[in-house]
Amino acid sequence: MVNSNRKGKTGERELSKIFRSYGFEGARRSQQFAGINNDADVVGLPHIHVESKRVERLNIHQAIEQTIRDKRDNELGIVAHRKNRTGWLVTMQLDEWMEIYKRYLITLEEAEK
Repeated sequence: MVNSNRKGKTGERELSKIFRSYGFEGARRSQQFAGINNDADVVGLPHIHVESKRVERLNIHQAIEQTIRDKRDNELGIVAHRKNRTGWLVTMQLDEWMEIYKRYLITLEEAEK
């Protein structure tokens, strides 16, 4: 349990650093206490509830259910996850991803004008 907790914290710090490298300077591990406050694992991405999972075997459906349960009404939920020796992946609900994609297309169309 200690190693898995340490691995989780290390993953959260790693993910925070990646988010900061993309310009989200406020990204950091949340100061949660075993999920008591339903806080995201990593904060600093506006309107995104981030659950970080740094495990070899992930029950992705359970992780997504956690984001659904814990996110605020104005947030999209993501599960950022990775195994050893692999890159980070993001999993989210299809309807939320489609909303992001539609907004992206609108931005592209406006840029082409």
